[in-house]
Amino acid sequence: MDSSHRPYPAGYRFSEQVGHLLRRAYQRHMGIFQQAIPDAQLTAAQFITLCALRELGASSLNDIVKFTAIDQATLRGIVDRLKVRELITVAADPWDGRKVLVTNTPAGEDLIDQITPFGFQISEQTFGELNPAERVALLFLLRKMIETD
Repeated sequence: MDSSHRPYPAGYRFSEQVGHLLRRAYQRHMGIFQQAIPDAQLTAAQFITLCALRELGASSLNDIVKFTAIDQATLRGIVDRLKVRELITVAADPWDGRKVLVTNTPAGEDLIDQITPFGFQISEQTFGELNPAERVALLFLLRKMIETD
């Protein structure tokens, strides 16, 4: 038998697995985000980082990683790109010279103010045809899934 056409174990279809469906929903959401925001250079992860800094204030990379669930390597790239755009500053931590503190600049804060209203539109489009009860259920289930981490 040709191994390239080997059947899956009984009842398994990758297209029906939770990970695959979550990935497809995420891809759809990212497409909506990129089309809806007025800054084509800003990614969702960059926006999340700016928003996290607004909530946290000056923060270490480790604090941002914990708050956003963005991995350290990805966050370093995000910080580099936001710094080039002068949306954040990176400075030595005055209490611990081994650490750096990341802070939004006024331009970063202005960009958050400009983009945030689009967040509601993006969420609305992501929910699509889900009714109010389905939206509540989806958010509840997603939160429940991530609380086990």
